[in-house]
Amino acid sequence: MRSSLTQVESPRTFPGAVAPQRHYRVDADGVGIAVNEWGDQRDPVLVMVHGGADFSRTFDVFAPLFAAAGWRVVAWDHRGHGDSDHTHLYSFEADLRDATRVLDAVAPRRPVAVLGHSKGGAILTSLAEAQPFRFRSFINLDGIPYRRPGPDLPEYQRADALNTEITGWLEHRRRSATGSRKPGTIEELASRRAQMNPRLSTEWLEYLVTVGAREDADGWRWKLDPSMRMGGFGPWKPEYGLFRLAGLGVPFLGVLVGADEPMGWGTKSHQVEKWIPVNGRLEYFDDLGHFIHIEQPKMVADMALEFLGAPA
Repeated sequence: MRSSLTQVESPRTFPGAVAPQRHYRVDADGVGIAVNEWGDQRDPVLVMVHGGADFSRTFDVFAPLFAAAGWRVVAWDHRGHGDSDHTHLYSFEADLRDATRVLDAVAPRRPVAVLGHSKGGAILTSLAEAQPFRFRSFINLDGIPYRRPGPDLPEYQRADALNTEITGWLEHRRRSATGSRKPGTIEELASRRAQMNPRLSTEWLEYLVTVGAREDADGWRWKLDPSMRMGGFGPWKPEYGLFRLAGLGVPFLGVLVGADEPMGWGTKSHQVEKWIPVNGRLEYFDDLGHFIHIEQPKMVADMALEFLGAPA
């Protein structure tokens, strides 16, 4: 199911930022997923998947660089994020199902190039391991969580862990069910986000407010569902993605950063080198932060385009 999205904001400008040429919705089992596209519809598809607490318009500078190189860039807002529907509960598995619905809609029966940032990279790692036929190649931007892998849990302990995670999430959902995000001016919302994105410019953060928040009678509010919480994607542990990484059978490029940031995973290259698949490579940038594609969009795009090869 597709229908046009209405853009009610008047975005501020930012150097190099280009609004998507197309907006529509995909029905993911009753949940409306908002999709944005840059580039010619006839070009090969490159999927971009944003991170937690973000939205697809964070690619407004990055995506056009790939569209100019001959790619049809497709990015969507995760459920509960941006212009996608809010739901009663959220989980990592639900995000995976949404990803398959979007891929079925934009590239049925053919593999596509994919790029995921942070949580988006973790989602795509699981999907690439489970359904490699969907992937032409895979770029993961600082989306390789690491904790020292331990032994697998016995079945009864796994059930107990799942019960604990679900109980905690339901209690949080009960507390936040009637909440709403605090309103403010564009400058105030940008200042709040700067606490999580300290390396990004005020000009960029204020631009993001006008494309990722809504203006109500009492001020601007981020569109992110108030029940969302950091690290709260349902029962999930960083080790899950790491275990799957080694088994990937598609061409893989992993990018890690060294600068410490509140939203970063803090993963170092030496911690995960042995998990990089045999047909993959890992790049490490010690002086850049978690949002490397926003800090250095041209450099990252050039590296990614070289890895992807010609779109045709």
